[in-house]
Amino acid sequence: MKPLQIGPITVDPPVVLAPMAGVTNIAFRQLCRTYGAGLYVSEMVNARGLMEDVEKSWQLASFAPDESTRSLQLYGTDPAVVGEAIRRLVGEDLVDHIDLNFGCPAPKVTRHGGGAAVPARPRLFAAVVRSAVEAAGKVPVTVKMRIGLDDERVTFIEAGRLAADAGAATVALHARTAAQRYSGRARWSAIGELVEAVPDVPVLGNGDIWTAQDALSMMSETGCAGVVVGRACLGRPWFFGQLADAFAGQPVRAEPTLGEVAVIATRHAQLLTDAIDENRAMRMMRKHLGWYLTGFAVGSEVRRRLTSLSTLAELDDTFASLDLSLVVPPETAARPRGTQTGPHDVVIPEGWIDADASTPPDALADATVSGG
Repeated sequence: MKPLQIGPITVDPPVVLAPMAGVTNIAFRQLCRTYGAGLYVSEMVNARGLMEDVEKSWQLASFAPDESTRSLQLYGTDPAVVGEAIRRLVGEDLVDHIDLNFGCPAPKVTRHGGGAAVPARPRLFAAVVRSAVEAAGKVPVTVKMRIGLDDERVTFIEAGRLAADAGAATVALHARTAAQRYSGRARWSAIGELVEAVPDVPVLGNGDIWTAQDALSMMSETGCAGVVVGRACLGRPWFFGQLADAFAGQPVRAEPTLGEVAVIATRHAQLLTDAIDENRAMRMMRKHLGWYLTGFAVGSEVRRRLTSLSTLAELDDTFASLDLSLVVPPETAARPRGTQTGPHDVVIPEGWIDADASTPPDALADATVSGG
């Protein structure tokens, strides 16, 4: 497999970490990078929040000193606001890559015309991408989107062509509709259709990559130039090592024992503690620990204790009480994890689907979104 080229950035292997709220922060990105090269993208950052100097937005937009490629996902629905936010980020040399989110299916966003609803208003979608590309200059801008609102309102082919015409360096497709959210099967054939529709721009595929072989299969079946990995790495940062093995044509490393997982999870907790503070870090770790222990027969009492941890010492004590020789069968380790919500009706503003309209939604569409 050849490397993925995103403007001046070479991604080898062609693997991208999908932005996930409360997950892809500095600590998690640092941990994932220890297992293999790739592009590790931030949590989604609100463009309006940056322009209004909202502290949380700037925290989400920060990077560790050793992050050589500072990749930031930006959310915005107003071309002017998105452009100004990017001019500031680029002007202050804070980013190396901007990814635009047009795939968020959350009702609080789509009901105001944001997220996955933007491509349903093609002229607005094109204006946002064009404004971003012009403001970014030499910094590459990429786009991530879904098939459409639902099976009756499909937008990905037109949106892909518009993004390419506006100067997007790559287009990533989560091969589900907004109505599906995270349920059902991803339609990989749509990725192949997009590859054919935008032959001059690399297309990335996202959806139902649970094993390293899934990534190879997606690329082989669709012709996409790279893969975007989301829920499969929850509690499995070593998955990026398995992907690196597969893309290098080497035997894929085995799933770790519980003892090895304990070391990794403790390292994750320590990195979070270093980035914020111990109490907040351990509260954030509770959901991660549930993912780390997926498939391990540790018992309900241990899982209950993990939901109330507040210190690193308590985490050490909990792991010390377990049989660290336990292993999880590969087929269990690779089963779907994280949210699987859906399907649900997509709520959009009345009259929103208008091919000739370029009007952005009201500011509430931006204001309701932060982190993912």
